[in-house]
Amino acid sequence: MEAYLLDWANLLLRWLHVITAIAWIGSSFYFVFLDNNLIKPKSPDLLEKGVDGAMWAVHGGGFYNPQKYMVAPKKIHTELHWFYWESYSTWLSGFALFTVLYLWNAGTFLVDKALFDWSAGAAIAAALGFLVAFWLIYDRICQWFGFRENGERIVGVLVFIVVAFSAWLACQLFAGRAAFLLVGAMLATAMSANVFFWIIPGQRKVVAAMTSGAPYKAADLAIHGKRGKQRSVHNTYFTLPVLFAMLSNHYSFLYTHRWNWLILTLMMLAGALIRQFFVQRHGWKHGRAANPWPWAAAGVAIILVVMVGVRETPAEDSKTVAANDPSALASQGKGADNFATVQQIITQRCTSCHGAQVQLKNIRLDTVEGIRTHAKGIVQQVVVLRQMPMNNATGITEAERALIKEWGEAGAPTP
Repeated sequence: MEAYLLDWANLLLRWLHVITAIAWIGSSFYFVFLDNNLIKPKSPDLLEKGVDGAMWAVHGGGFYNPQKYMVAPKKIHTELHWFYWESYSTWLSGFALFTVLYLWNAGTFLVDKALFDWSAGAAIAAALGFLVAFWLIYDRICQWFGFRENGERIVGVLVFIVVAFSAWLACQLFAGRAAFLLVGAMLATAMSANVFFWIIPGQRKVVAAMTSGAPYKAADLAIHGKRGKQRSVHNTYFTLPVLFAMLSNHYSFLYTHRWNWLILTLMMLAGALIRQFFVQRHGWKHGRAANPWPWAAAGVAIILVVMVGVRETPAEDSKTVAANDPSALASQGKGADNFATVQQIITQRCTSCHGAQVQLKNIRLDTVEGIRTHAKGIVQQVVVLRQMPMNNATGITEAERALIKEWGEAGAPTP
C-alpha cells in the first residue's frame, strides 16, 4: 500500500510540477519577448507619462497595448499583478517530487555503490548541499562581477565553469540518473531564489517608494530594476538547460555513459546558446542587433557532436557475450527463447522490487502471468532503456540483458 500511495504522490506532484513550470516558463518567455519588441514611443502623451516602450498585439479576438516604464509610473490606476507564484509553485512542487522520488528512496535512487559507496543519509545531505551551495556561489559571482565592465560576460564564463564542475562532481557521487536531475534542480533552485531574494523584493521597494507619498529619486530606485532585469535574464538562459536535465533521466544512454558529465554540460551549453538565439531574434527584427543565427547554429552543432560521440557500437549478441560470461553459459539452457532461463533472470534480478512483498509501480513479476502481461515493458526497461534494475542494484549482467533481448525479439514466448 505504501508503494501504491507513493506512486500516486509521484504522479500528482509530477502533474502539478509540469503545470506550474509551463506557467512560469511561459510568462518568462513572454516578458523576454516584450522586452525585445517594445518600441520607444514618439507620442507626446506617452512620453509625458514616462513610457519607455510600447507595442500593439492581437490575440483571441482582442487588441492589447503593453507599455513599459523603466522605474515606475506616477500612478497605478488598477490592481497591480505580481508574477511570482508561478516560480514558487514550480520550485515547491519540484522539490516535493524530488523528496518523494529521490530522497525518500535515496538508497535506490541516489546511491550507486559501484560508483561511490556511502550511506543514504550522507547522499541526501550532499544532494541538498548541491542546491544551497550553487545558489550561494552563483549569487556571489553576480554581486562581485555583475555590474562591472564586461561583467555579464565574466558572470557567464564563471557560472559555466561552476555548472561544469558541479556536473562532473555529481556524476562522481550520485547515480547517473540522479546526478543529471540534481544539476537541473540546482539551476532551478537558483532561478526561483533569484525571484524570491532579488526580483520581487526589489520591485516591492520600488512600489513602496512610489505609493508612500514621500519624495524619491528615480536614480535611487534604478538599481532594483537593473538587478531584477539581470536575474530575470539569467533565468531565461537557465530554462532550456534545466528542461534538458529534467527530461534526460528518461534516456539512460546519456546518464550511464562514461562521459555523462560532459554530455550533460555540453547539452546544457547548447540549450543556453539556442535560447540566446531566440532572445536576440526579436531585437534583430527591429534592427537592434545582428542576425543571431550563429548562436542557434552553434547550439545545434554541439548537439550533433554529442549525438555522434555518444553513439555506441552495436552490442554483441547473447552468444558472444555469454561466451565471456561462464555464469551466463550455465544458465542459458537451450537459448534465449527458453522461458525458464528468462524467468530465472527475472526472479533473481527483478522480484525484490516487483514480487509478492513489494510491487513498485504496481508491477508484479514473480508469476508467469505477470511476466506475460509486462513482457514488452520488461524488454523496454531492461534492454532498450537499460533503466532497470535501478542503478543495477541487483547486478544484472550484460549476458542476461542480451538473453532477455533475444527472448523479446522472439516474441517474448511464455507457457
